Amino acid sequence: MTWNLNTIIVGVDGSEGAERAARHAVDVARTTGAKLYIATVVRPPEGWWGIGGAPPTPEALSTALIEGQKEVLDNLVAALDLEGVDYETLQDLGDPASRLIAIAEERNADLMVIGRRGAGLVERVIIGSVADRICHHSPCPVLLIP
Repeated sequence: MTWNLNTIIVGVDGSEGAERAARHAVDVARTTGAKLYIATVVRPPEGWWGIGGAPPTPEALSTALIEGQKEVLDNLVAALDLEGVDYETLQDLGDPASRLIAIAEERNADLMVIGRRGAGLVERVIIGSVADRICHHSPCPVLLIP
């Protein structure tokens, strides 16, 4: 059986692990000629935990999240050698594991590449590891990068 890689998704969040995952994904895409989707998903805050003042408006919060995602993607793309690689960046809001799985389904991905760790300790304890959830529910093979 031949495994043809046509579409690769790499999930990034600005962490060192995500950058390592992206570098591996670029290498695989370059070697196989697969299209690479570099995706970042930001979880919107569930509430406002500020110590004073009013919470930001939904529009201001949305703008800040989008700008933060764009900065993560721009910095990563600048750090990668993407010459000769067919790639596209994607930004999404929501639960990172669920949205990355949905992106893989929507793009009919042949491989998803993710870093083993990205989220902070509190997020891992409360909602579980994004990598763990993706490994258990991905519609395609997952390459987990330490």
